[in-house]
Amino acid sequence: MKTLNAYGSPVATGPERVFDDLAGVAARVRRHLEAEISESAAELPPDQAPAGQISRFAQEERARVLEAGVAGLEKLAANRADEIDEDEYFGVEAIVLLEGRPAILVQGQNFAAQEGDWSVLEAGRDAIRESIARVGRVEVTGHPNLDWVGTAFLVGPRTVMTNRHVAVEFSRAEDAGWSFQQGMSARVDPGEELAAAPAAGPGLGAGSGMPAYEVTEVIGIHPDVDMALLRIEPPNGAPLPSPLAVAADAPADVPGRPVYVVGYPAWDGRRNEPESMRRIFMDIYNVKRLQPGTATEFAPGGLVMKHDCSTLGGNSGSPVFDLTDHRVLALHFGGRYRLGNVAVPLWELIDDPLLARAEINWV
Repeated sequence: MKTLNAYGSPVATGPERVFDDLAGVAARVRRHLEAEISESAAELPPDQAPAGQISRFAQEERARVLEAGVAGLEKLAANRADEIDEDEYFGVEAIVLLEGRPAILVQGQNFAAQEGDWSVLEAGRDAIRESIARVGRVEVTGHPNLDWVGTAFLVGPRTVMTNRHVAVEFSRAEDAGWSFQQGMSARVDPGEELAAAPAAGPGLGAGSGMPAYEVTEVIGIHPDVDMALLRIEPPNGAPLPSPLAVAADAPADVPGRPVYVVGYPAWDGRRNEPESMRRIFMDIYNVKRLQPGTATEFAPGGLVMKHDCSTLGGNSGSPVFDLTDHRVLALHFGGRYRLGNVAVPLWELIDDPLLARAEINWV
């Protein structure tokens, strides 16, 4: 039987593996569409009509795509994959992105309740919020082109981890190690969220209220993997949160293990298909997101773990968390549309001298 992977799934995992119940997902999406159509039927006031017509056109196009996707899912559930046409495939792909591998907005260091398979996030909400609070956006001053360059996360008493290709945007190698490029500085801001409306829901606010941390030193940049470790200081001597727990050993059964990424996806048209990005990220970029998915591949003794969370370029330096115990399993460093994402499995570096110098919180 042909599977949707024959067409090339955008998250490198076909819907049969993403969803436990294809028919149930189709029914849920259909219910949501019916509710949206009912709400959009009301007449708008005259002063809102022009903008409303544009918005309604966009809603109608979205509904058309998702209705085709529902039909495609129903065919998959009935073992009729060979009957899926191009429009239905396109719609199934949209549902995989929106429902199966969502990029959930973080607001007030919290996230909205999810339906379907990702309702399991609710059981870990408190721990996930602790994870979210220890991830920040790497912002730079003095850079000729950029205001921010990636994501970093707290892994030691005063240490954050990010990617080498993030850190080299503001640092340079010297005989004795690494230093800041002339005229440049950096900080890690755990906020940078999309502001929420007052009616966003319980626990969702306009911002995190957390201070940014100045980067005071480049502890080191790893010679073999895409990793950098930075020293940070909070403003006015304020205490830092406790560091994240970093996995000191491999979890059982890495492939298929539920994971999540926290970071700041940015528009990245070079390596991702623009229309798919719009479907999942709704043209909202550069703000904090919670991105659940699964670990898909790992070879013991290797320095690469693959996963299928919906990430973009700004996720460089993001932590990949184990959804079971919320330890940091890996350091995300890249990905390709329809091929999946790659990360450094951190337990493989437990004896590394650079990580020892950075006082990593191994657990």
